[in-house]
Amino acid sequence: MKEILMIMFSVILVDNFVLTKFLGICPFLGVSKKLDSAVGMSGAVIFVMVLATIVTYPIYIYILEPSGLKYLQTIVFILVIASLVQLVEISLKKYIPALHRSLGVFLPLITTNCAVLGVTILNIDENYTYIQSIFNALGAGIGFLLAMVIFAGVRQKIEYCNVPATFKGIPSILIAASIVSVSFMGFSGVVDGIFK
Repeated sequence: MKEILMIMFSVILVDNFVLTKFLGICPFLGVSKKLDSAVGMSGAVIFVMVLATIVTYPIYIYILEPSGLKYLQTIVFILVIASLVQLVEISLKKYIPALHRSLGVFLPLITTNCAVLGVTILNIDENYTYIQSIFNALGAGIGFLLAMVIFAGVRQKIEYCNVPATFKGIPSILIAASIVSVSFMGFSGVVDGIFK
């Protein structure tokens, strides 16, 4: 249980995919303008990350590795992720059309979101067990949610600030993202101290 908690806290705070590994930046910058769309996108990413891990891990362990087809890992994982994203998109379009419209083009982009693919590959590379892999994916998704919610709040504050003309738009957003990213570096000592 201690290992699972350490994996989750580490991937949420210390090794956050968005703020420390810089994976999944496209939806991070594109959908974080409003809190509701940031939370909706994060929910979809959490769902796809966990489900992708549940499906890809056994495929790798029981089919690709024993058959000597490890080199097909990335292609197979992307196909699984694309299928899951289609499932999420169809479900949102049918049951929550307002969220589907607010996410727009960024929802299909989860397919190419390198954070989702990164989690599935990292689970294999780190030699996690099946349960550890699922909790790693869940923690990575929660970390993505945390980064999106924090940055949505920061972006809303930036809108009301008097920013110099040269920094309006993307430059101020990138500077704010780097400051939020640096703030997460402080968690490395906290997580290490808790689990020692």
